[in-house]
Amino acid sequence: MIRPRRSRRTRSAFTFVEVLAAMVFMGILVPVIVSALTLSNRTSIMAERSTSAVQLAENRLSELIPGKAWSSAQTKGDCGTDWPGYRWEMTKDSWQSGKMTELTMHVFYAVQGQEHEVRVSTLVSDTLQ
Repeated sequence: MIRPRRSRRTRSAFTFVEVLAAMVFMGILVPVIVSALTLSNRTSIMAERSTSAVQLAENRLSELIPGKAWSSAQTKGDCGTDWPGYRWEMTKDSWQSGKMTELTMHVFYAVQGQEHEVRVSTLVSDTLQ
């Protein structure tokens, strides 16, 4: 009976080419993962802040509509110390019939150094008090 010869060398480590290939793969993969995480973070912050901005706009309009306070109110301001980084502007435009006014509340906020805006509009009667 003839026995096959066993190799005296046993492979127990990675070769230089395998290590180099793994490093190239990581060099490609890491920047992609980091940019995906940055984008998802920015998107979630944007969603949260735009939701808050819409609520602030609706609240401000709700304060101005009763008793025609909108006709003499300021048209610009900030949202106070409770909402730093948010500011608002209100525009008034005559609406089709001339008996109505369109109020548009613009709320501005910043996300990662870029300013964004939400708008909420409503119609109010010029004749009703």
